[in-house]
Amino acid sequence: MVAGHPLGDERVNSGPHMRLDRLSQILFILYCVEAGTILLLAPWGAVWDRFVVQMPSADLRNLLLHPLLRSLISAFGLVHLIWGAHDLDLLLAQWRSRKQKPS
Repeated sequence: MVAGHPLGDERVNSGPHMRLDRLSQILFILYCVEAGTILLLAPWGAVWDRFVVQMPSADLRNLLLHPLLRSLISAFGLVHLIWGAHDLDLLLAQWRSRKQKPS
């Protein structure tokens, strides 16, 4: 039985639902890694500077070039990376527990 699942029965542990759930976990982990990496690194790159310099509003330009806002965006990227690592750890733990169970 899956703890906390609304159905609470064994149908959740097999079949297409389980494969779809695993696929969505993998896609979410990939999203977290990609978004986290971009958010972590982009604010400090030359592309960011070129993009921001082209903005018509001087106030917005100054805000987006401020180190504190860049740091906040990078921290949000770090949160994504940690979240993705956590979910990857859970997925691997589920995979290991399934391999250890006798069929």
